[in-house]
Amino acid sequence: MNPAERQAAIQRILNSPSYRVAYQDLDFLTDPKLRATRMELELLKPELAFEREKIQSTVVVFGSTRIVDEPEARDLVQKAEAALQADPENPKLQRAYARAKRLLAKSRYYELARRFAFLVSQSCRNNGQCDYVICTGGGPGIMEAANRGAYEAGAKSIGLNIRLPMEQIPNPFITPELCFQFRYFALRKFHFLLRAKALVVFPGGFGTLDELTDALTLRQTGRMQPIPIIIFGREYWDQILNFQALADEGVIDDEDLNLFQFVETAEEAWETICRFHHLSATEAKPVCWENSGGVEPH
Repeated sequence: MNPAERQAAIQRILNSPSYRVAYQDLDFLTDPKLRATRMELELLKPELAFEREKIQSTVVVFGSTRIVDEPEARDLVQKAEAALQADPENPKLQRAYARAKRLLAKSRYYELARRFAFLVSQSCRNNGQCDYVICTGGGPGIMEAANRGAYEAGAKSIGLNIRLPMEQIPNPFITPELCFQFRYFALRKFHFLLRAKALVVFPGGFGTLDELTDALTLRQTGRMQPIPIIIFGREYWDQILNFQALADEGVIDDEDLNLFQFVETAEEAWETICRFHHLSATEAKPVCWENSGGVEPH
């Protein structure tokens, strides 16, 4: 092998994927056989960050990505109405207008989520440790409202985002060091519930139903710590789920109906958490103003 051939051979070796350091080889890490390793990494990355940021416990907020604040909801109604006026006999446009009005009616839940997170986040810091930190799925809608309320209280908050077929960009109110992107729903759910002191559920769709029933199952079977499961908006949920019918049919125990509680106000939800965890008035008072930028939501 002459010098030129030798140099070319060495260069081919250096350029070969096999020569990459394993943890820097994305082709290797994304191989289907590395799934277990990827899942472990998704467990460890947030875990280490929570340790650095001294996150002791969380209050998890679930709800629809489509329930936005009132100004945005009104704008969507106006756009749907304008489209319908241009083609009033179009059934799809009629349906879109009706749905937009229903979402506008639910925009009050955006403000309730914002207010609730604001109340909780004032009580999240104690002796350098962060308890009752708002944790959401990191997206828009109700999740944005909760992260926003924490942000307006000057507190940290968590966003556990996930890769979806449709692009989902994190909302801007999450603490940057506490925003994570997941591939696996299972690991994301694990982090939702691992440190949870409460689960607070606002009106939502399939994703919210999945997260609610998953938590109810774990509580029912004693596979997670006791926490209050608080559901906002009985009128909405009575249309969606008939919990009483499950008990009447004998497929759940009557006592399982005590695993959750309906509320209608942010104050009622926070008081429920305080009672469940026996928080004193001192512990529940505002102690988490970390900057002067917090503005109470209207």
